[in-house]
Amino acid sequence: MYTLSQLEKQQVGLRLPKYLVDDMDNFTQEFSINRTDIIIEAIKSYIQEQKENLLYSQFDESCKEAKAIISGQLEETSLRELINEYKVNSNS
Repeated sequence: MYTLSQLEKQQVGLRLPKYLVDDMDNFTQEFSINRTDIIIEAIKSYIQEQKENLLYSQFDESCKEAKAIISGQLEETSLRELINEYKVNSNS
């Protein structure tokens, strides 16, 4: 959930190719929606897609690590060892 201050709109300058503006304007007329709403939804959709791609990529990497551990190609590490390693590396 967003706060009221986060929902406040801020003006942003934007340059788009003419064909895209024409397509957007046709869409606004056909569906009685304004440009701002289209752009907001497009950006939200793009950000969500990128977050999902990142999540799937990280999940895929985790699966590869798990497979390497199971097959003996990678040494198993406990959570405590990972935390200690993080603390050592973050102090460097």
